[in-house]
Amino acid sequence: MTNNVKIGVVGAGNIAKQHIENIVNMHVLSAEIVAICSRTKTDLCSKYDLTHFTDYKSLIDSAELDAVIIATPTMSHFEIAKYALQNNLHVMLEKPMGLSSYEGELLIDYQTENSKFALMLNQRTDPLFIKMKEIVESGVLGEIQRTHWTMTNWFRPEIYFQVSDWRATWKGEGGGLLVNQAIHNLDVFQWICGMPSELHSFCEFGKYHDIEVEDEVTAFLRYQNGATGMFVGSTGESPGVNRFDIIGDLGSLLFDSGKLTLITNSQSTSAFNQQTNDMFGMPSSIQTQIEINKSVNQHALVMTNFVNAILDGEPLLAPAIDGLASLDIANAMLLSSWKNQSVNFPLARREYQTYLDERIKQSSLRRKSSRQANVDMSASYR
Repeated sequence: MTNNVKIGVVGAGNIAKQHIENIVNMHVLSAEIVAICSRTKTDLCSKYDLTHFTDYKSLIDSAELDAVIIATPTMSHFEIAKYALQNNLHVMLEKPMGLSSYEGELLIDYQTENSKFALMLNQRTDPLFIKMKEIVESGVLGEIQRTHWTMTNWFRPEIYFQVSDWRATWKGEGGGLLVNQAIHNLDVFQWICGMPSELHSFCEFGKYHDIEVEDEVTAFLRYQNGATGMFVGSTGESPGVNRFDIIGDLGSLLFDSGKLTLITNSQSTSAFNQQTNDMFGMPSSIQTQIEINKSVNQHALVMTNFVNAILDGEPLLAPAIDGLASLDIANAMLLSSWKNQSVNFPLARREYQTYLDERIKQSSLRRKSSRQANVDMSASYR
């Protein structure tokens, strides 16, 4: 292998363009884009002197590549990633892994010992979430008692769905809010707080948009230690809310309105509860504002890690297998709503797949609108 990892890109949409530009503009070192696969030839080919393919198998079979970035509609993730892994290529797959965690589980089996298989879980590089994870793992909060994330500033107008034939359809995406936008939040939620043992959710389907999948969810969680939690998400609220609370026996960690606050108690809540003689007392506490100033190129950081893993064996920040956890939670929330009952973990992935398959049978890709959308990718992230 040369000093540069030679990469092919499957897909020519907004996120594919961003990955290409990050590499071409040297935000990712030791990497080189050599080819792109898309249904029609894109101006990216002439702009960056890239070989063009119209079939992903031809691209993968070309022997020009060390790795492939797959940035296509979700419905094609499985077949393209499977073929790339079978041909011993390193794979960077856009989120989510597939239409379901059952599909993702099957895909993992095609990875070989010689291939790196990563998922674009870019919010794991966000300095805010890294700091929150460090604080929780330090033990300063004590045992977690409650978690709560209200993430409703994923607003999407109708045109977001109209200009695509696959978005927000069971057949094309396997869901909506949970598997497209909030999959990042679900990944970070379990990455920091751990997996729940049980949840009960209420999903609303097409509440705010002319779509067949979920665009709002309220879910109640229970953890193995008895802690409880809540997750609320929506693509129909404006301006929306982003508040993330983690409450422990020794203190609290609160993120709201762009500010991160750590509250540490002078004594554990449980001990004070048993020992105090003050009928209306509570432990004294210290409140500290934590500054998170560093702005990072999240996608470039994950891609750099992927390249370093290939060249130097650096551990992956987001190995593909890690993507199963957030998909399990998303799938469990949908299954709970469909069955109107609680769902336990580990998720019965095959059962969920049966329910999803029934909806896929009744689903079809939509007719794309002729409206032209103004695209500002920087406004798409929350």
